Amino acid sequence: MKIAARILIGVTSMTVMLAGCTTPAEQAAQAERDVDRMVQIYGPACQKLGFKTGTDPWRNCLIGLSQRDAAATPNAFYGPPYWRY
Repeated sequence: MKIAARILIGVTSMTVMLAGCTTPAEQAAQAERDVDRMVQIYGPACQKLGFKTGTDPWRNCLIGLSQRDAAATPNAFYGPPYWRY
């Protein structure tokens, strides 16, 4: 019974590790979804700021607004400490 349990644990752990891996195609698809989301959220704001859609300045506006929001979002790793000295 011990051998069967060890084999089961080994197979389960290998399955979990392989499930965490992504292929380059999956990574590309995720990046495409991220870009589509940025265009949907920040595109109208950049147009209102006077940037013509599809130009490099418009793309820079999208990235800048996205980075601004990401920097303003609290992060558990980089946020202020929640304890007192």
